[in-house]
Amino acid sequence: MIEKNFNPATAEPAIRNAWEEKKLYASCPESAKPKFSIVMPPPNVTGNLHIGHALDNSIQDALCRYKRMQGFDVLWQPGTDHAGIATQVVVEKQLAKQNISRHDLGREKFLEKVWQWKKESGGNIIKQLRFLGASCDWDRERFTMDEGLSKAVRKVFVQLFKEGLIYKDFRLVNWDPVLQTAISDIEVKQVETVGKMWYIRYPVEGNPNEFVRVATTRPETMFGDTAVAVSPKDERYKHLIGKNVILPIVNRPIPVVGDEHADPEKGTGAVKITPAHDFNDFEVGKRQNLDMVNILDKEAKLNENVPEEFRGLSCLEARPKVLEKLKELGLYEKEEDNPMTIPHGERTGVIIEPFLTEQWFVNAKELAKEAIEVVKDGRLKFVPKNWENTYFEWMNNIQPWCISRQLWWGHQVPVWYAPDGTAFCEETEEEAMLAAAKKFGMPVPLKQDKDVLDTWFSSGLWAFSTLGWPQQTEHLKKYYPTSTLVTGFDIIFFWVARMIMLSMHFQKAVPFKDVCLHGLVRDEKGQKMSKSKGNGIDPLVIIEKYGADALRLALLAQAGQGRDVLMSEGRVETYRNFITKIWNAARFCEMNGCVGNDDFNIAGVKMPVNMWILSKLNATAQEMETAFDTYAFNDALYTLYHFVWGNFCDWYLELIKPVFYGQNEEEKTEVRQTSAFVLDSILKLTHPFAPFVTEELWKQTKERSNMIMEEKWPVIGETDKEVEKEQDWLIGLITAVRSFRTEVKIPAGTKITVHLKDLSLSERRIVEEQLDAFKALTKTETVLLATESVKDAVTAVYETVSIYIPTVGVINVPEELARLGKEAQVLTD
Repeated sequence: MIEKNFNPATAEPAIRNAWEEKKLYASCPESAKPKFSIVMPPPNVTGNLHIGHALDNSIQDALCRYKRMQGFDVLWQPGTDHAGIATQVVVEKQLAKQNISRHDLGREKFLEKVWQWKKESGGNIIKQLRFLGASCDWDRERFTMDEGLSKAVRKVFVQLFKEGLIYKDFRLVNWDPVLQTAISDIEVKQVETVGKMWYIRYPVEGNPNEFVRVATTRPETMFGDTAVAVSPKDERYKHLIGKNVILPIVNRPIPVVGDEHADPEKGTGAVKITPAHDFNDFEVGKRQNLDMVNILDKEAKLNENVPEEFRGLSCLEARPKVLEKLKELGLYEKEEDNPMTIPHGERTGVIIEPFLTEQWFVNAKELAKEAIEVVKDGRLKFVPKNWENTYFEWMNNIQPWCISRQLWWGHQVPVWYAPDGTAFCEETEEEAMLAAAKKFGMPVPLKQDKDVLDTWFSSGLWAFSTLGWPQQTEHLKKYYPTSTLVTGFDIIFFWVARMIMLSMHFQKAVPFKDVCLHGLVRDEKGQKMSKSKGNGIDPLVIIEKYGADALRLALLAQAGQGRDVLMSEGRVETYRNFITKIWNAARFCEMNGCVGNDDFNIAGVKMPVNMWILSKLNATAQEMETAFDTYAFNDALYTLYHFVWGNFCDWYLELIKPVFYGQNEEEKTEVRQTSAFVLDSILKLTHPFAPFVTEELWKQTKERSNMIMEEKWPVIGETDKEVEKEQDWLIGLITAVRSFRTEVKIPAGTKITVHLKDLSLSERRIVEEQLDAFKALTKTETVLLATESVKDAVTAVYETVSIYIPTVGVINVPEELARLGKEAQVLTD
């Protein structure tokens, strides 16, 4: 007996345990089934489930469940990322509470603490993904610092190094002065503010009465200026190109260079060039062969390359002193308000400095060549396709990829140095020692590079390292290339592009065939969610309140290709109501003996109403397949929702009720068999979206040996458009009569007589075949077929049919005439 209500709090944990105990998530390399493989974008081991994770994994799970039901051997590869910076910050904060720093412990002891934290507290997000219903192959869970994945990282680094594609160089990086490490662009948060633009005069060498005016938001960096750039086309400054100006305060001559970076329409048209502290200036410096003067230390304080009075000051401390000095020299002109964005560290909140330092880089431009071609020739497709343009633009202008980080937690760079500085790059220290001994003719002491690798370097191998590479495992042979990648568009460059580059280089094949990119989750007004705005939604709170299915449905209902998802608790309530609708429909079917029919013969159905619902069901299944196959998850859910709520619950179940009250046992049997089959099919079609409630109803509607997760995607039969047309016509007629009743204010409980005029022969047959249903749904006592107009009746029209309802004893004619008169008056005014 189906319970009165669905209780997610008790049902979901039991269902999850049952799925995992039966290992229904497991992949099977030995299976003859076609494969479908997908890798989970590995969440940070420090993280908790946020609404973006919920969307991403709901999409992946719906896709995987759909593919299993279609007969595929599915591998959904799960795992977590070691998240170098985030994890180190978490553990350092814990140590700080004990007044201990990592330097107090030393590298080895500190890393022991991190592994201990990972064992005890890391990976909570994996448990939370299970709450969501993620049907990953959990026995294959991987971690980017597992020994197998670490071996893959070392092999890739060594090979790229020996191919000349990894090298050390001095370049600008994003520098966090608190963490004292380079960080990636994704770890930089741009903060909008209103700053200042200061105008400064640089005297022309040899002509103290002539100045070049520059505008800058950072006057304190002028100590690192090595040129002033002007446009070669700017008539104001053409005569100065090749001459020098005097750098204020330090009185150092610097050249005036002609460079397109200077825009005559912006500011003064002259730009101070500080190659060691600005990314654009760095490129100008390379083009113009300028000196690179670094004026900051690792704490972002002014160093020995500035006048002594400013040394040791932070940029913000030095700024007012520099401006005061310029005023004393008569070289300060004015200041203006200036809307701008300032980069801040995502983890530390401090201002991020462009910093010239020696780092390890990958020659991304070389690796990008093949990665561009595979998208051009269609071997790898972006969905939606318009993201290809963004991909090409970035890849065609790709810069060297900084892969080193000045941290302790992460994959340590596999390079060892001899006392004379000779570098040996090998996969293990033993191999490096052998290489050094061979070079020097005897063993020499080696020291390993202190840096670790960017987290994106190891996650860039995720598509194949998780399958066992560099070993040629059975999983690698069967499931690579993977089928689809589902991820947010915001990490196309940080992760997707790098996976494509590294996969093409090491596997000579695309890492996935399709990249399905979804939008971001925003609040119901379209604003980005944030703690400061208080508009965030905690998926764990929502799951606890409404259940995982309601959250998944609310997200998937908007998961159109590339569109942002607008989320609110009200949307979750809407889909909780949809779950309740299915639950109540199942209870109705059970109460009327319409459950669990495994031997249904579709071809034996005779009743029009049953033929109609089966045709609608078939069309729904086919439309959903098309939507799933094109990653239009919202369309698939919309089609399902419309069928379940509209066709099945609102109409079919109402149309068949009179059969249960009647005496025709043959019709009762057919209706019960059809209803049971349709209900089972609905549960199967709904399962990828709402796995818990469908599994619970599958169990409660009938004693079965299998779970719904083991079922096949429904194959219904054929769509009969003629049957659909006739039944839809009848539904339209019923709707017209009901609306007419309401319009003329016939009391809800009043039985009426209805005359129908101008019916065709086929329309008459349709009404006669389902007369009991027509009468029940229109609350009609008598239906008469009229050949002429009916007196003393109100009239409405449905298509070509005239509908007459006699007024005697049913309608207060004077009141109705008064109402119509008022409406007519409104229309004529």
